[in-house]
Amino acid sequence: MSRRVQATAIGIDLGTTYSCVAVWFDQHNRVEILPNEQGNNITPSCFACNDTELLVGEGAKNQITRNPNNTVFDVKRLMGCRFSDKRLQKDIQSWPFKVIEGSSDKPMIVLEHKGIDKEFSPEEISSMILKNLKKAAEAYLGTIVVDAVITVPAYFSDKQRQATKDAGMLAGLNVLRLISEPTAAAIAYGLDKLADSNHPPQKNVFIFDLGGGTFDVSLLTISKEGAIDVKSVGGDTHLGGEDFDRLMVNSCVKDFKKRQKKDMSGNSKSMGKLKVACEKAKRDLSSTTQTSIDVDSLYEGIDFSMKFTRAKFEELNADFFTKCIEHVKKCLTDGNMHKHDIDDIVLVGGSTRIPKIQELLSAFFYPKTLCKSINADEAVAYGAAILAAKLSGSGNKAVTDMILVDVTPLSLGIETGKSDKMSVLIPRNTPIPIVKEGSFVTLYDYQTTLPVRVYQGECKKTKDNIFLDEFTLHDVPRARAGKEAMNVCFSIDANGILNVSAELRSTGNKVSIIISDSGKVSKDDIEKMLRKVEL
Repeated sequence: MSRRVQATAIGIDLGTTYSCVAVWFDQHNRVEILPNEQGNNITPSCFACNDTELLVGEGAKNQITRNPNNTVFDVKRLMGCRFSDKRLQKDIQSWPFKVIEGSSDKPMIVLEHKGIDKEFSPEEISSMILKNLKKAAEAYLGTIVVDAVITVPAYFSDKQRQATKDAGMLAGLNVLRLISEPTAAAIAYGLDKLADSNHPPQKNVFIFDLGGGTFDVSLLTISKEGAIDVKSVGGDTHLGGEDFDRLMVNSCVKDFKKRQKKDMSGNSKSMGKLKVACEKAKRDLSSTTQTSIDVDSLYEGIDFSMKFTRAKFEELNADFFTKCIEHVKKCLTDGNMHKHDIDDIVLVGGSTRIPKIQELLSAFFYPKTLCKSINADEAVAYGAAILAAKLSGSGNKAVTDMILVDVTPLSLGIETGKSDKMSVLIPRNTPIPIVKEGSFVTLYDYQTTLPVRVYQGECKKTKDNIFLDEFTLHDVPRARAGKEAMNVCFSIDANGILNVSAELRSTGNKVSIIISDSGKVSKDDIEKMLRKVEL
């Protein structure tokens, strides 16, 4: 049913495997999750091309076994990443669709549409998914939607955040704010709890967010007045349900090879069928201790059937599960808090339904019980919709009174010295927005330029961190080493996106750059992209 309302801001959870859109209704005084055209609250983050059309969401996912080479999933793992990244290379080997190296080490996806190979950037594919969610919201609300809050993993780098913002722009959205997924979940949780008259003056809340492709942990304090203060974040942008599925698929491939003496790993259709069957089996194992993986005519007409136990699934993924708990410990240490100080442990993301995950968390936080009161699939979009309402000037008193203090997930700095040393200006878990300055001097006699190379990460050597961008301060007066100095200023906005400027003290010569501009899509690029694919 379509409803006529004023133009309103939406909240979008742009997930690795599923996405979700929500809106705050002033007339109902609450958030509603908006259904897609099939009537479902979550939409597969899939995009596909076939001989006649472009498909997004459920339509794309439903034909994946017939058309694996032209169906894209996991695109979030490509956003803002370099083609040469080792973990991305590992993913590329397991994907049936083709990923090539574009300009500046950028990954590009190649799909066949109407008999012609077309190259798509990760931002373009993500924009198709966002556009689909925008259309679903407009159909339900009966109005045009422009403004949106989009969520990103807490551990996303500057480049990954900017790529998400660019995707929103390509989808025709005005991105009011990017917000970390666990922070959005905390807003959903917090607003619900603030209505409780027994709410203590302050609560320490731990958000454990394990989704299809990313893993985030976040430690926050929520005050009765509505202040949500992020203390520390952690996680892994390459850990989630997709990784668990991949290990199951590999196990089945080995079993098939052992029994049939045939290797099907190079056949994308067979691997696609097996992936779908393994994902279903994984879900079944959350409610039963044993299931079977059955695929008719899996490879060269041979049927496949295999019993799979929960114990085997847990054994395969033991290292991943251990890594999750290690991130929990590190996040607590970074936030200067002991596990006994935590009042609530909130589970978010579909993969938190895995019994072993809950078992490990329960054991770690014992005697505290895990909070499962918020919908694991919808909480992030729910929180984003609340922030969208606040930023667009709607919502009830609890919404308008809400104060949100987020943090930067990774340290930011520049390369100094002759040994590729990382000089940190803004340490990780610093509240944002923030402005920080540092002073740096010339290293050589009669140096006439001062290069500024900007990095993000926690390693001492810049080569082990994420390179963001570089620029050069020219016309430095000739002088002995150490005599000329520049002030470097780092400014992070509420989206976690960085601006850097450098000024030579002696002359006032100044250079500034929005770091994200290096990966930013130009207006010309946007027009080309929009012409290439019109949905």
